[in-house]
Amino acid sequence: MKHNFLICGSIGWCLEVFWTGFHSLLSGEPTMMGKTSLLMFPIYGCAALIKPVYKKIASIPTAVRGCIYTLGIYAAEFFCGSFLKYFGMCPWDYSKTPFHYKGVIRLDYAPLWFLTGLLFEKILTKSS
Repeated sequence: MKHNFLICGSIGWCLEVFWTGFHSLLSGEPTMMGKTSLLMFPIYGCAALIKPVYKKIASIPTAVRGCIYTLGIYAAEFFCGSFLKYFGMCPWDYSKTPFHYKGVIRLDYAPLWFLTGLLFEKILTKSS
């Protein structure tokens, strides 16, 4: 589990840097500056829980598993974001975007979380 935690934390960081860099390009910043926070590593590392969840739901269709992962990611994002926001440490703030909930989750990210959950599933089940 420790190995998977480190893999998920590292991949999560890389995905976030890629995503924020891509977003900065779309916002007209030619530097494509990507960024993340040290606080995000343990949050992304918790995606290691996908592997034991997958073992229990492997027989369920992929689309349903993706929805389950999406809900799990939203729950983690909301819990972690709310906790960090309480202490003034939340590295993200969606309050100025449409479709946010309490500034800590974005409902329009559902397709992204769906695909991310399935990506982590694939990575973690390959490392068995």
